[in-house]
Amino acid sequence: MSNKLKNYANGHWQEHKGKGFEQHNAITGNLISTASSEGLDYEEMADYARRVGGKALRAMTFYERGYMLKKLALHLDSIKKKYYDISYLSGATKSDSWVDIDGGIGTLFTYASMRRQMGNQRFYVDGETAKISTNGTFVGQHIMSPKQGVVVHINAFNFPIWGMLEKLSANLLAGVPAIIKPSEITSYLTQAMVEDIVASGLVPEGAIQLDCGKGHGIIDSLGSQDLVTFTGSAKTGSMLKSMPHIIENAIPFNMEADSLNAAILGEDAAPGSTDFAIFIKEIRREMTTKAGQKCTAVRRIMVPEKYLEDVQMALGKSLGQTTVGDPAAEGVRMGAIVNRAQLDVVRNRVVEMAKKTPIVVGDLDKFDVIGADKSKGAFLAPILMLNDDPFNNTDSHDIECFGPVSTLMPYNGIDQAVELAKMGKGSLVSTIATSDVNIATEYAVEAAAYHGRILVLNEESAPESTGHGSPMPQLMHGGPGRAGGGEELGGIGSVKHYLQRTAIQGHPSMLTEITQRYQYGGVYKEKDVHPFKKYFEDIEVGETVITAKHTVTVTDIVNFANVSGDNFYAHMDETSLEGTTFEGRVAHGYFVLSKAAGLFVDAKKGPVLLNYGLDECRFTKPVYPGATIGVRFTCKEKINQEKKSEDDVAKGIVKFLVDVYDETGDTVALATILTMVKKRNQEGEF
Repeated sequence: MSNKLKNYANGHWQEHKGKGFEQHNAITGNLISTASSEGLDYEEMADYARRVGGKALRAMTFYERGYMLKKLALHLDSIKKKYYDISYLSGATKSDSWVDIDGGIGTLFTYASMRRQMGNQRFYVDGETAKISTNGTFVGQHIMSPKQGVVVHINAFNFPIWGMLEKLSANLLAGVPAIIKPSEITSYLTQAMVEDIVASGLVPEGAIQLDCGKGHGIIDSLGSQDLVTFTGSAKTGSMLKSMPHIIENAIPFNMEADSLNAAILGEDAAPGSTDFAIFIKEIRREMTTKAGQKCTAVRRIMVPEKYLEDVQMALGKSLGQTTVGDPAAEGVRMGAIVNRAQLDVVRNRVVEMAKKTPIVVGDLDKFDVIGADKSKGAFLAPILMLNDDPFNNTDSHDIECFGPVSTLMPYNGIDQAVELAKMGKGSLVSTIATSDVNIATEYAVEAAAYHGRILVLNEESAPESTGHGSPMPQLMHGGPGRAGGGEELGGIGSVKHYLQRTAIQGHPSMLTEITQRYQYGGVYKEKDVHPFKKYFEDIEVGETVITAKHTVTVTDIVNFANVSGDNFYAHMDETSLEGTTFEGRVAHGYFVLSKAAGLFVDAKKGPVLLNYGLDECRFTKPVYPGATIGVRFTCKEKINQEKKSEDDVAKGIVKFLVDVYDETGDTVALATILTMVKKRNQEGEF
């Protein structure tokens, strides 16, 4: 008798009640386990997440939450082998599982690294200060704080690990707890990882809960501070998104739906060329990875009409080398559809499309299986169909076969290729294989509005390309129209989905204290001790050194030109200034900045370890010989860092605003420099 999958709710693992949904091995058809939502109180789970998980996460800073993700990623990476053994049950090959398991853990690492950008506050300071008064005594600043609700993640069956971790990474970094609802078809793999996450103790109690069943009613009790993310069919997503209480409470609903993604062969990528070979290889990979069960898989293949026969022959040869069977058997290149019910869905859609779009490569029934019984497993060979009239036969642009199935179609001219791609009504991704800049530019400009991502694939990009079907956490994963209009990934942009943007208005001094980022025009905190003599913990935001002054001379300009080699005419040739904005020979901007450093630096050895870099620099007013400059040197922001090892020096990054002004009081240069500063406390992670 198989195991009943346990759900995790209200801080406890709970065995489900009732018979449950049967989960079957995709290779053998044997029963794996059962999953059910029966016995779960969704209103109670949501309340627990808000009261316990949300409160604990919001007590942490972005930096602390990011470091938590890093430790979690390291932990899961150390035990990931166990998930591969479970993943095989879904019909996934080792390389399929790598995308799901290692790809998911890699996403955790990527979002963990964003902690440095998000800062060491409990809210994110977004954008620049808005100057909304004449004298600068009233300003505005956007901050973004965690929503005080819970997010319900409704995930698809094809990526039970990556689908969870890509979303969980963003909401945990943002400080919002989650209820995870994986597909009941493959929730046995999700449950295995959640069990390890909970047991690790790395994530606060209440930050994660899990429903392995069908989840009927899981979003019924959500309110205005809550969120929903959905991955799956466009039909189901639209139904959930239009529920009255979702609309009435303006509950954010991020939807990522399966789409009819396209791959286009450029006219320059002729048969026999390297780009042609790369295109064929990419199509085969996209059709066979995860047995075609990817929301990003290539469903439509557009090629110049004159190359249609060549592409069909090349794909036929390539796909014919794809061995199907048990992923554990030697030589198998493609596993199975997730279960026989899904196999029936794919087969029925192929049959429907084949009425107008004939199968030209593969067969629904006549194919060999290695190491398994075809009558028991959910196997299907790669199927290539041909639509020779794609502008009139529109089934290819409407019906999706969620398996190793794609349709070949001809076009004449890049304008037709764009129109065919757009007939998918919105896609997650499309690829164009070309080395022609004009073709690539025309396609990118005209097709971008219909796509979340566009891959330009050619001989130069292919060696390091992550491929058509692999969204990266730093970049957009989502798409308009049929693809759902959402954004599951996108770097900090997807973290912001879980945050509320609020405008804070007031005096610069007050906003400095609230945001812990110096707001220009705020009060200067002059101290008796130079900040370069202080440890990281002791430096205050707003702490300022008003330096001595220096009168700039022609000798300064000539000497700097000799040292730097910068003999630009405006600095060295007064006879060439006619028609310029300069009234006379002008000091180098970098001399002004260098001299400013000479004025604000405290030279003796202290806690400052090194100059870490320059964030921004502007030269706002010419400095002529005879001008007298001084510096207001202000701590702008502090960025925490953890120790990389026990032997590492505990330190942080301090951003200083360098405000260089002249004898009239006008600012002539503004820069932000970064210094690495030692901490007094050398113990602990922070």
